[in-house]
Amino acid sequence: MDLDFLLPALTAVLAGLFAAALADQWLRRRRAYQLVWAIGMTFFALAAAAEALAAAAGWNELLYRTWYMTGAVWTAGWLGLGTAFLLGRTRFGYTFALCLFLAGLFMFLAARRLPAEEVGDLPLLYFITALVLAFAVAVETYFGNERWPYMAATAVGGATIISSLVMLGTRLPPPGFAVDPATGFPTAAIIPGSLRLLTPFLNITGGLALILGAVFSAYVFMPKKRVLDYSLDPGQPGDEFLFNLFIAPVAIAVNFTASLPAATVALLRGRIHTRVPATLLIALGALVASSTDTLNRFGSTELFQIGKFVGVILLFLGFLISIEIFREIRVPFTGIVLRGGRKEHPDASAPAGGTGG
Repeated sequence: MDLDFLLPALTAVLAGLFAAALADQWLRRRRAYQLVWAIGMTFFALAAAAEALAAAAGWNELLYRTWYMTGAVWTAGWLGLGTAFLLGRTRFGYTFALCLFLAGLFMFLAARRLPAEEVGDLPLLYFITALVLAFAVAVETYFGNERWPYMAATAVGGATIISSLVMLGTRLPPPGFAVDPATGFPTAAIIPGSLRLLTPFLNITGGLALILGAVFSAYVFMPKKRVLDYSLDPGQPGDEFLFNLFIAPVAIAVNFTASLPAATVALLRGRIHTRVPATLLIALGALVASSTDTLNRFGSTELFQIGKFVGVILLFLGFLISIEIFREIRVPFTGIVLRGGRKEHPDASAPAGGTGG
């Protein structure tokens, strides 16, 4: 069987089952991150299904539009937003604010590669919007408010609506799709600049949030060796807080590396919180999928399908391992339990204070 069909078909089926399992968990437990992740994985499944159908019957404008909107634009943003809701009670909001800023900056700089008549003043408008949202998320995080994920949802939801309206108003040149002549995989060559600008906003914000959030979550729940001390307590003097905020990424990276030996021992003994191996798998899966997607945008499409397939497998395994997300594993929307209720090992590390500091 043709791998150009088989890989996206398997990816679509796996992502669809994944979305259904998350939706089923949300119906029973009502955790916002489960619903948001279910939406993101549904987009993932639709994009892969479009690729499979195109491999079987050829591309057309409907499949191309579906692929671009669900896969190239929406998936990463919604998966990253799910991570924001999962970590809404922590100081991860500072990282999400940084992701928003970087996405806005990239949009502004990337606009130079697009036709000026297609983008106009949109790069500056998008950049200012990203700055405002980043500042609002950082302020809410500083004061310990758990509302910052809803501000993140405003950014992702707003970009989703705007991109939908832009696509609806876009007339694609015949034949209505663009593919790499060497591999036959789709490219964004005929997408107008006004819409292509929104792609990095959702992809950079969501992709970085998903990867960094997974690593941060693992760091919070793993047995830690603190080589470098830092504090994000808002009660400290302003200059000290800014200094600690600046060194926090370095301190977390150093402490994370120093903690790996003890975490590995705890993992082998079955005494580590399930969120640690789960989120590391999620980070790896997101990195693989994002890397091959980035290569596709720069014209290297050879690893596009295999990257998405491997990525969704790693993501699914990561989510299944996490007891927090799947305390029990069932056939979705039925009472058939495949794996009964699970509990964390009593010796598993738990975060102190919920800030991840």
